[in-house]
Amino acid sequence: MDRRIVINADDFGVSSSVNQAVAQAHTNGVLTSATIMANMPAAEEAVKIAKQLPNLGVGVHLNLFKGKPLSKDKCVDCLVDTEGNFAFSPAKLSLLSLCRRKIRNAIRTELAAQIQWVIDNGIKPTHLDSHKHIHNFPVVFSIVCGLAKQFQIPAVRFSLEPRQLLSMPWPLSSEGGRASAKTIRTMAGINRIQNSAFLKTDCLLGVSHIGRIDVNFFKAVALYNSAAVAEVMTHPGLDNGQSKIQRKGEFEALCSERTKQYFKDAGIKLVHYGNL
Repeated sequence: MDRRIVINADDFGVSSSVNQAVAQAHTNGVLTSATIMANMPAAEEAVKIAKQLPNLGVGVHLNLFKGKPLSKDKCVDCLVDTEGNFAFSPAKLSLLSLCRRKIRNAIRTELAAQIQWVIDNGIKPTHLDSHKHIHNFPVVFSIVCGLAKQFQIPAVRFSLEPRQLLSMPWPLSSEGGRASAKTIRTMAGINRIQNSAFLKTDCLLGVSHIGRIDVNFFKAVALYNSAAVAEVMTHPGLDNGQSKIQRKGEFEALCSERTKQYFKDAGIKLVHYGNL
């Protein structure tokens, strides 16, 4: 069976360090894809880098938690605090989206603005995913699928991670990652029932191991992942910055000769969403 893997870098545009890591991990490593956070300070730099890397698939990392909204529509004011920054945690925003139409309208308006910004800057998005996995919440997933159709974006991240990643022979997962994977797995199952038209992969790898993605993790991906089409979620950077994620370690693993050899020996084809 031919196996294809998308290796995506989330948070493209959050900082220059992350942008440079994405460029190097694609040019010198196994990274095939990245998703831009359109409202972040280094988003314009990310666009310039992406245009110099024609084989890098570029999507949109939809964001409702970090920084300020891009939309100038007054309806988005219900998502922000007195300083204009996004105000809610993922749990609270998810609950509010269930019971308040104005919140759903604000979410739709802001996410559309982020997608439009990427398109206006000359990037044709290959897919959509999200910061803190918010697109998996069923109410928001419906909104995101509607936007994918509106903007003719063919794919949305399918965040179902197989339970097998929690046990041997996979490397030890992180405690927070295990909890997140369990919650997201449930929502992803609902997403598949809601609308499978935009789901182009069989699973997502890396949720349980967030903070522990290294060469041994990629070895396990090459040896033990049996999905025909999978995505690996990564967060590379040249330094860790303020993040709890080990960005530098992930960057080094993406560029490791051992990682490259594992995928080569396994006969895995590295692709991006635009190739699916």
